[in-house]
Amino acid sequence: MPSESAPAGLRERKKEETRRLLLEGAARLFEERGFESTTVADIAAYANVSARTFFRYFESKEALLLPDGVEIFAYVESALAARPADEEPLDAVCNALSQAAQPFAASTLTALGHPLDDIENVVTARLVQAFSDFEERLTLLVRDRLDPDTPDADLQAAVIACAALSAVRAVLRTRRARRASGLPDKGPAPLQRAFGFLREIGSA
Repeated sequence: MPSESAPAGLRERKKEETRRLLLEGAARLFEERGFESTTVADIAAYANVSARTFFRYFESKEALLLPDGVEIFAYVESALAARPADEEPLDAVCNALSQAAQPFAASTLTALGHPLDDIENVVTARLVQAFSDFEERLTLLVRDRLDPDTPDADLQAAVIACAALSAVRAVLRTRRARRASGLPDKGPAPLQRAFGFLREIGSA
């Protein structure tokens, strides 16, 4: 006899697939056409749903400019947990962030590397809030990696988490500025260079 939970499970998988397609479509269309030239209808069509259905998943087109914070943090948490216990905390965080960024290289995060013109203030506000929330959660993870007897462990954990995420913000801001100036985009490599600069400052 079929499980009564099967239909509900199927619906959930269908919803997850639709959400994934909307994010994928937004990422591709933002990259190809730019944010302003992409409409909600375009994104919905990519996922083979109506614009009305789109708004069941996202409140606006702007909401698609940031990847799912919960999903990204799950990647970071998993990646950080897999780092060697004796690895320097800053190295562990930078390596975990680099690893976690890879699945999102083709996500709507890509759009944040483009000049955003009229919506710059909207996106900046969303990004600041997202990073603020992320810093608090990452600080707790870093704190758990420190020796319990570490002096000012809470402060050290906060500095490491905030510094690493500031490097990520610097990369996004620099990539937008470069593209606005017509300079070539170097792809994901700037993140590695930013973390390299951060390590150099830390060891100075």
